[in-house]
Formats: sequence, structure tokens, C-alpha cells
Amino acid sequence: MSYKHLNFAQRCKISAFWKAGYQQKEIAEEIGVSPSTISRELKRNSRWNYVYCPDQAAASYKLRRKNSKKPKKFTETVRAIVDEKLRLEWSPEQISGYGKHHGLFKISHERIYQYILADKKSGGKLYLHLRCGKKKYRKRYGSPKRTHTIKNRVFIDDRPEVVNQKLRFSDWEIDTIIGKDHKDAIVTIVERLSKKTVIGRVTTKKALEVATEVVFLLSPIKRYVLTITSDNGCEFAQHEWIARNLETSIYFAHPYHSWERGLNENTNGLIRQYIPKGSSFSDLTPERIKEIENRINSRPRKSLNYFTPDEIFYKQQRA
Repeated sequence: MSYKHLNFAQRCKISAFWKAGYQQKEIAEEIGVSPSTISRELKRNSRWNYVYCPDQAAASYKLRRKNSKKPKKFTETVRAIVDEKLRLEWSPEQISGYGKHHGLFKISHERIYQYILADKKSGGKLYLHLRCGKKKYRKRYGSPKRTHTIKNRVFIDDRPEVVNQKLRFSDWEIDTIIGKDHKDAIVTIVERLSKKTVIGRVTTKKALEVATEVVFLLSPIKRYVLTITSDNGCEFAQHEWIARNLETSIYFAHPYHSWERGLNENTNGLIRQYIPKGSSFSDLTPERIKEIENRINSRPRKSLNYFTPDEIFYKQQRA
């Protein structure tokens, strides 16, 4: 069976059969197309929780058709956009995805890397904006024992299963980044579905100061804070006070299990691009912290289909 583009009436039938519980092969037989056409249509146009909307599917189809006609050459206009986004520390893959998603251009991330390399050979500095893993691996021979115990903590074993699935909006992860000589710290809080990041600076790691900053950062959006998952640092010893003020539930990952808060760990790596390890936080103004926060939240993510964390977060707020 040869491939043909679906029309709106067929998309409406797909939606009705899909909601009624039909299998993809059955839907294909009902509307007279190949099973691969149905599979491709649902994969492209289903949203969160596999919801298929014919209106959105038709709009997406028109946008793809429009984008397919976009020039693929690395023009001066494309070059200007690439340069701008590189200076905002976007990766070539993010720039490529952003261009395709917004119908600006169809340039692969490999082509952007080639452009950066050519710029470097000619004396350019664009390569300095790339996030490169240059840190040498250091073998660990065990971890230091913790000398404190956080009272009344609840481990993630008792956390609702829906949080583990990362399909619900309003579940957060929290951590701190430590400054030079362990004098200052940055509190980082990330929403698990949208990857929206909130950042604040504290002058010490004392639990009360950290708790006060957490409540300050999340109070404006406390209705969207259902749970918070933390590590076992002593700076979160006031977790019960935070939970009461934000009317939320706080859970703790198991000690030395950083992968249980993998999103937060990854986000801290993004922040380190702007605040290198070993640097002092004493010169970090609230304005600079807000700038870093905005850059991270306005950067498209491959895992979000090249939407930005801000776009997903505000979309969920309106839902």
C-alpha cells in the first residue's frame, strides 16, 4: 500500500478509534491506510499521556510541510542566529532543533560543529561557548562518613509512584552547589516534568538559612509544589519547616545514590557552565543569578521536543 498524506476527516476517525481502544492495525484497516501510517501519525502528534488531537495533528502537519520548504543552506541569516544562540551557551544540537521546531532553518548539528571548527581555525572564539567535559576523572576510594542524622526524614521508598514516572507536574528535586572554601552555597530546585529551574544564593549552608531561601523561592508558586526530593545534606535538616510553610511533602534519596535525583545533578552541571567549580560566590549578585536562571529556562531541550522549560512550565500552569 503506497503512502498518502492523511486528511482532516481521517485524523478525526483516528482520534475516535484510538479513544475507543482500537489497535493501530485495526485503525489502519478502518480508514484504508497502512499500519505504518497510523504508527507514524500517533508518534508524531500524540501529546502527554498519549492523547491524540486531530486539530493539533493537522496544524503540526501544515507546519512540517511549511518547514520542509525552508532553505537548507548556511546563509548569513542562519549564521547570525547560530552565533547569537552559541553566545547564549546553547549547544549545536539545541540550535539545530530550535531552528527546525520554529521553522527558521534545517541545519544539522554536525554542520554547526563544522562551522564552529572553521571559526576556531580562523582565530574565532565561538568554541569557547561550548560545554566541554574537560575535567579529568578522579577515581574514588570510598566516601567519607556522615556525622549527622536528619531527623524524621522520609525516604523515596514511600514517595508516590506517580512521581517516579515523571508524568505529573509539580514534583521537584532540590540540591546545593558549594562555593570556594565551602563558604557560600547556591540552592537549586528543578521541576521534574518541565525541567524548570529555580536558583538562589545563601551565605552559609546552615539549615535555617537554606530553608528560608527555599521557602522564599517557591512561595510564589507553592500551589505547583506537590513534592520535593532532596539529598541527605545537613543543610536540609529543616525539611519539616519547609514542608509546613509550602504545604508540601519532602522525601530523601538514599545516601550516595545521586542517580535518584539525576535531573537535579544534570541541572547543576548546566549551572557550573556559568559558575565553574572552585569559584567564589561572593560576587554573585541577585541579578546575575536571575540571568543564569533565565538562560537555563529559556534554552530548548531535546528531551522536551525542543521546547524550553519555561514554555512547558507555563503551559502546565494553564492546563
